[in-house]
Amino acid sequence: MAENQVKEERELTAKEINEQRQIKRDKLEELRAMGRDPFVHETWDVTAHSRDIRDNFESLEEQPVSVAGRIMAKRRMGKVAFVDLQDKQGRIQIFVARDNIGVDEYEVFKSYDVGDILGINGVVFRTKTGEISIRASEVVLLTKSLQVLPNKWQGLKDVDQRYRQRYVDLIMNEDVRDVFYKRSKIIKTIRQVLEEDYGFLEVETPVLSTIAGGANARPFSTHHNALDFDLNLRISLELELKRLIVGGLDRVYEMGKVFRNEGMDKNHSPEFTSMEAYMAYGNLEDMMELMEQVVYKCAMAVNGTPIIKFGEKEFDVTPPWNKIDMTEAVIRTTGIPFDKIDSDEEAIAAAKAYGMNFEDLKESELTRGKLIAEMFEDYCEDIPGFLDGPCFVCGHPVEVSPLAKKDPKDPRITRRFESYINGWEISNAFSELNDPIDQYERFVAQQRELELGLDDEAHPMDMDFVNALEVGMPPTGGIGIGVDRLVMLLTDQPTIRDVQLFPIMKPVGK
Repeated sequence: MAENQVKEERELTAKEINEQRQIKRDKLEELRAMGRDPFVHETWDVTAHSRDIRDNFESLEEQPVSVAGRIMAKRRMGKVAFVDLQDKQGRIQIFVARDNIGVDEYEVFKSYDVGDILGINGVVFRTKTGEISIRASEVVLLTKSLQVLPNKWQGLKDVDQRYRQRYVDLIMNEDVRDVFYKRSKIIKTIRQVLEEDYGFLEVETPVLSTIAGGANARPFSTHHNALDFDLNLRISLELELKRLIVGGLDRVYEMGKVFRNEGMDKNHSPEFTSMEAYMAYGNLEDMMELMEQVVYKCAMAVNGTPIIKFGEKEFDVTPPWNKIDMTEAVIRTTGIPFDKIDSDEEAIAAAKAYGMNFEDLKESELTRGKLIAEMFEDYCEDIPGFLDGPCFVCGHPVEVSPLAKKDPKDPRITRRFESYINGWEISNAFSELNDPIDQYERFVAQQRELELGLDDEAHPMDMDFVNALEVGMPPTGGIGIGVDRLVMLLTDQPTIRDVQLFPIMKPVGK
C-alpha cells in the first residue's frame, strides 16, 4: 500500500513538472511574439559580482553596477519585487520596482521564472532591513530556463542525479561549488611549488600509446583506423617523462588524466588526475621533501592551516613526516622474522603457519618479497590508525617495484616510498632505476608473468625505454601524486566522485 502511494506521488510530481515545463515554453513563445527572444543576447557587460559588492559596500554605496546571474528566488508584492540573483560568487538581492524600470517592462518582468538568467543595471544600496542589494534600473532577460530547478528547500540531494546533472548540482549547492574552487586552487598551488620552489618545467606527453607502461594496471584499448593498429590510453605518465630526463630536461612534471580499466570505489575511478615529477640528480629523500611541501602548502592555500580535518579525524601535515619500513611493519604485526628468512620456500611456510589465505595467490609464483608486500596489504594497512599519517612507507621488495633502484644496503628491497594520509595512498615515489640491464631483466620477469596469465596487470616489455636508459639517464628521483585523493582530503569529501566534475556513470537503464 505504501509503495503504491509513493509511486502515485512520484507520478503526480512528474506530471506537475511537465506542466511547469510547458508553462515555461508558453512564456518563451509569448516573449518571441513580442520580439523579445532571450536567446539572441550575445554578451552582458558585468562590472561587479555579489561577494565583491558586499565586501566593498562602503565604496560602492549608491554607485552604478552591472551584474548578471540566475534567478534563485522571486518575491513579488504589487508594484515591487525582490529577486535573489546567483552569480559565480554567490547571491545578492535585486530590488525591482515598477516605477524604476517602467510599467511595460515590469509587466514583462512579472513573467520571469526561477532559473532564468538576467542582466541587471542598477545602484548599490542597503534596504531598511539592512540587506545589501541592487536597486534595478534595467532588467534584461538573457536566457529563458525551460527546465524546473529542484525545490529550494529540499535542494538537489539525490546523489546519482547530482553526479549525472552536475550543472544543476553546482547551481543548487554552494558547498559543491566551493569544493571545485578549492580544487582549482590546489592544482594551482601544486604548480607553484614545483615551478617556483623547485624549478620544474611543465610538459605534455601522449595520452595514446602502443605500450601501456609506467604502472601495473589494465589499460583501455582502442584502434587507430587510418593506420590500422591498436593503441592504449595511458595508465601512467612515467616512462615518457623519464625519456625527457634522458634528453636533458632535468626537472619535468606533468599533470593530467590517466586511465585504468579497473574497479570503482570511493577512492578509485577509471579516469583520474595524476601529477608526476622527475628530478635529475635527485633521490628518494628529495621526493619526500617535495611531497611534504606540496601537501603542506596546498593545505595552507585552501584552509589556512596545516591541520587537515577529515570527518572526525585530524592530520597535521607539517613536515617532517613519520617513516615506516614495510618489512619491519610486517614483522611487528605478524611476528614472522622476515629479516632472518632468505628463501621463498621458508617465507611461504611461515605465511601459511600464520594463517595467510592463499586462495587467490599463485603459490608457484610467490617470492619472499611478494609475500611481504601481500602481508603488509592484508595485515598492516587495515590496522586502525596505522596509516593515518601523514607517513612514508618505505622498503618495498624489488619484485613489486619494477622501476625503482635497488637499495645498495639490501638488494632485496628498493629505494621507494608510498605516502599515506587517512590510510589512503597519496603518492608513490622512487629513486629511479637507471641501470638498463637491470631494467631489461625486470621487464622480462614482468612480461613472463603477463604471458603466462599469472598477472594481467604486470608491466609489459618496453624496449624503447630500455634503449633510452642505454643512452644514459642520470640519477633521478621521481614521484606520482594522486591529485583527486589529495583534493578529497583537503575538502573533506568522502568519495572521489565528489571531487570530479563529471565522474564516470553507468548509462541510465543499464
